[in-house]
Amino acid sequence: MPVDSLPNSILAHMLAINNVPPPPLRSLPRLRLSKTINYGQLNALCHIRGLKSDQHSSLHSEAHDAFIKQYPQIFLREKTVLPKVSHQVDKRKSALKLAEKKHQPVMPHNISAYLREARGGPSIDEEEITEEKFQEFLNILKKLPIYRTTQEHNMVWKILQSIPELTSQLSNEDVKILSKKVISETWIKGSTVIGDDGLYVLLTGQARRRVKVFRSLIEENDSIITSLYRDSFLFDAELQDSTVAQLYVPSKKLIVKKWGIFGSLKGRAEMDESDRSVVTDYDCEILKIPAKEYEKLKLEKVKHENAQKLKLIRKCPFYETWPTLSILELVSISKFKNFPPGHVLVESGTVISFVGYINSGYCNIYRNVVGLVDLPINKVKKIKKLVYMGKLKEKESFGEISILLQAPFTCTIITGQEVEMAIIEDKDIQ
Repeated sequence: MPVDSLPNSILAHMLAINNVPPPPLRSLPRLRLSKTINYGQLNALCHIRGLKSDQHSSLHSEAHDAFIKQYPQIFLREKTVLPKVSHQVDKRKSALKLAEKKHQPVMPHNISAYLREARGGPSIDEEEITEEKFQEFLNILKKLPIYRTTQEHNMVWKILQSIPELTSQLSNEDVKILSKKVISETWIKGSTVIGDDGLYVLLTGQARRRVKVFRSLIEENDSIITSLYRDSFLFDAELQDSTVAQLYVPSKKLIVKKWGIFGSLKGRAEMDESDRSVVTDYDCEILKIPAKEYEKLKLEKVKHENAQKLKLIRKCPFYETWPTLSILELVSISKFKNFPPGHVLVESGTVISFVGYINSGYCNIYRNVVGLVDLPINKVKKIKKLVYMGKLKEKESFGEISILLQAPFTCTIITGQEVEMAIIEDKDIQ
């Protein structure tokens, strides 16, 4: 007989249900214990003897009374923290002073460090430049500058920044650029180092400066008068018109030690003879900053500044149609100058002393206005007030007509914030 499809489907469903595995067992979530109940004390109360006995017995009544009496002890109470008693004001001040003293750096007991600080130059921290770091510095200098990594260039720059006599002559930006051009030279004992082609820094060893001496040609026994100090030379009346200047190596009073400097970046004509040359007492490693690299740096700075001036003047409204050669003539006689906020550049009724081209910042324009103020008893009084008229913004100029026609300004110009502008003085224009 044919089997009905409905019982077959029910049978297949029952078999499928039997083959399904039971669901996995899941643990019940744990109850979170309240932070305000002492569960140990509650457990002790629930196990008081006689509490579960017959309610009409005397033992049960005693256990019940004990439970009710000790029941409040199961609740935890937060301890109230009273505010601390404030200390006296003088004690608080003394504690603050003590804390400030702890944070203050301890100055070394070295008079040279105080002298360098008083003169405005940084002092070299010998503890910071360890022997290992200094040896690495020497190894870097022996490489050609093009083979040094960026990290090595930064290390040379950081150490050069700590030399007071170097930073007193060069700006931080110049030191950073020149640090990528410095080289190291090795000189043996007894060598004469002429420093007329750059600035030299003694790294190892010791040297002595050479100074001028004067020999008398009159007396049989030559009397030598030597300047033992760099800034004071001794002269003798007998040596007038009869002396020959020679170079002489003096005693140990003009010794050049580690981090000492000689030579110049500004040319031979602008330095003393004692600053120009030294004689090495030992084998020396000397760092050299070439004067030609410094000249290149100055030329690049002038070139960059002139390009900035040319761009600034060309963008001013009255100079947009000027030829480049005419603007370059203005660039050659102009210079950048900064003015603080609130500085009066020109007052009304006066002839300005320069032409200004605003590179950054702005200036406010005011007009002097005379007003009348009513006073009691039918009187009036004249009062001058500055009335705001407008603003001079970046890439705008002023002062040309006043200088060329010698006409007084009809308004007052005051800087609204710190202003950098290229100026041309009236004497250069005339």
